Amino acid sequence: MTSASTAAAPAGGKPRKGGVVTWACAPGFPPAVIFPFTPAERMGTRNILEFQALMYRTLYYFGSDGTPAVDYAQSIGEPPVWSEDGLTVTITVKPWKWSNGETVRADNVLFWVNLMKVKGARYGEYVPGYFPDNLTSYGKLAEDKVYFTFDKVYSKHWVLYNQLSTITPLPKAWDRTEAGPANASGDLADVEAVYEYLMAQQGDIVDEGNEHRTRWADSPIWSVVSGPWRLKSYTLEGVVTFVPNEHYSGPNKPYLDEFRQVPTFSDEEQYRMLQAGPHAENGIQVGYLPLSFATEPAVDPVVGGPNPLAGSYTMYPQTAFCIRYISLNYNNPTVVGKMFAQTYLRQALQSTLDQDTAVRDIYQGYAYRQNGPVPMYPRTDYVSPRQREGAWPLPFDPKRAKELLEANGWDTSRTPAVCVRPGTGPGEAGEGIPAGTELSILLRYVEGRPALTRLMRGFRDAAAEAGIELRLEEVYGSVLVAEDAPCKATEETPCLWEMCCWNGGWAYHHPTGEILFSTGAGGNFGFYTDPRADELIDRTVTSDDLDVLYEYQDYIAEQVPVIFTPNFPIRLFEVADDLRGFGPVNPYGMINPENWYYVEDEDR
Repeated sequence: MTSASTAAAPAGGKPRKGGVVTWACAPGFPPAVIFPFTPAERMGTRNILEFQALMYRTLYYFGSDGTPAVDYAQSIGEPPVWSEDGLTVTITVKPWKWSNGETVRADNVLFWVNLMKVKGARYGEYVPGYFPDNLTSYGKLAEDKVYFTFDKVYSKHWVLYNQLSTITPLPKAWDRTEAGPANASGDLADVEAVYEYLMAQQGDIVDEGNEHRTRWADSPIWSVVSGPWRLKSYTLEGVVTFVPNEHYSGPNKPYLDEFRQVPTFSDEEQYRMLQAGPHAENGIQVGYLPLSFATEPAVDPVVGGPNPLAGSYTMYPQTAFCIRYISLNYNNPTVVGKMFAQTYLRQALQSTLDQDTAVRDIYQGYAYRQNGPVPMYPRTDYVSPRQREGAWPLPFDPKRAKELLEANGWDTSRTPAVCVRPGTGPGEAGEGIPAGTELSILLRYVEGRPALTRLMRGFRDAAAEAGIELRLEEVYGSVLVAEDAPCKATEETPCLWEMCCWNGGWAYHHPTGEILFSTGAGGNFGFYTDPRADELIDRTVTSDDLDVLYEYQDYIAEQVPVIFTPNFPIRLFEVADDLRGFGPVNPYGMINPENWYYVEDEDR
């Protein structure tokens, strides 16, 4: 692994206790879920990494020093200990304190695992057949010790990074129903009722209003936290304020009095707030430079380019260990779902997205092309040799896309192209696509991001050259991800969305594909299914052989279950020059405001 680069931060000075930091958030995604057992339709950076993780710490914490690695000092769990046969792992739980004075125990870990055992289908990182389905037994060895016995020998690295990493210990205070205390940590029979109670306390996860969210701070449930922060308030206007958790047991206790998150509604608004400066009335100390406002190209996307806000702010690119893509809805019950099932059509779509021009002209060199399902940055050995250089396997080539469609039964003399050879034989369009079908697809994407709008318009225009009509629609971010969510077609949920781009993708711990591309996985938003992909993914989780990982990713790159888009830093952070302790930037997307501080006046 190599370290993620960070900006040269202002150094020196004695930390001063106190002060307030205001963060201007990205538009379109107010925190919608406080219960960390988050469903797939609400999995995202804003909900989990910038909100929940400040209050409820996972069993293992990753990325603190700027590298894609576990940080045991900030983890509730001690390093895992394995049996000689490689089947059983034992974990000692550190005696951290919950904010209500209780000690973190083995039962708190088992509470979460039992939730996954019963309600896994409602958790966004659950994958059928994997944790905890791949356990033959698990339980408590002592008040501070749990064990997990697996059904076969898996990669120990994969188990730590992709299985144990899903666990968030939950306090005893949450183990209850409306009628009173329960025992979901020890009895699976209690889990359903406890889950329903906690979801009722959470409130509607689809409702876009903030009224129910204003009650979270005073909740006897959500006010019990293990992390360095607790929620002070969530206003009707969407302003979220944290204060230090006085009982936090981990390292790096907060210096600040408050950490405040304010909503924004467009990149333009964000930039105006930054231009006013960190000491203006209602000034912000942490924000992000919208890519469309970068004034000069970046030579290196990890390091960045000249900062147009220099003198007031220092820029920190957050180059995350992630991929970005457009989701396709394979469960769409119309002919669109049948079209997505055709590999040639997905390849044609990918061939009409001009990543290289977008990297240069839209993203000013802050972006980089993404050929397949393994992140290109921070640089690792995980990327297959075929994908490390160039545009393999599907470079931008509208002419080739047009040829693919023509060779498979489409008349591309017009846009949208028309199916003229239905059927499932060679040279025919594929199952469920009748003659006369027009190749027209609705592509919805998040509003308020000018760079993304330019990318989508360029995609539309190039696709039209090949005979594909992309009908574009801008949608407010949290509405988009709630409506264009994983679904199965029923009378209540017709599941009619087609293509969806929320300007994001997925941040990995270890870049195997079970969470995104396995049949039935929580992160498999479009319900892609392919027996060969499942087989290759199963091999990656039992072996640390890089050739096995390369075979999987090269197959996915050719099959394009999603449309890969240019990758770029999650944010180009802009941090007030008098705020210290910001770096190194976490490559998994987490933030650590407990590390931030102002300095004593005489040291400024």
